Amino acid sequence: MSPQRNLHYVAWTLSLVAMLGSLFFSEVMKLPPCVLCWYQRIAMYPIAIIIPIGILTGDQRVSRYVLPLAGIGSLIAFYHVLLYYGFIAESIVPCTQGISCTSRQIEWFGFLSIPLLSLIAFVVIFISMFFYSSQKEKS
Repeated sequence: MSPQRNLHYVAWTLSLVAMLGSLFFSEVMKLPPCVLCWYQRIAMYPIAIIIPIGILTGDQRVSRYVLPLAGIGSLIAFYHVLLYYGFIAESIVPCTQGISCTSRQIEWFGFLSIPLLSLIAFVVIFISMFFYSSQKEKS
């Protein structure tokens, strides 16, 4: 049994952790999400629902639905990371209402921020589902 057969479980677990983590940050820790965080949530939350539906129904095409969301989420998260760490000027910030997208709310180990956690999650989900789909096409 190939380890690639279980990559959809990896992606689902990570999307569930990301979804619950974002809810924990906003609802328990009372950290308000910025505009870019909301867009990333819009991409992540459906992934946490689509993958288990695909698993339960045996839909081998689940990656077709997840890859676009993970790709879009990755792009938004990458932009957010560039903005957060100062690679993009704040004058280009889309966050005009609410909390700033460059607000430093959490930084674990001095560098691991919420935007970076989101980027890592989206990229790992994308890669997992990409290799899962390529394995399914071979079989």
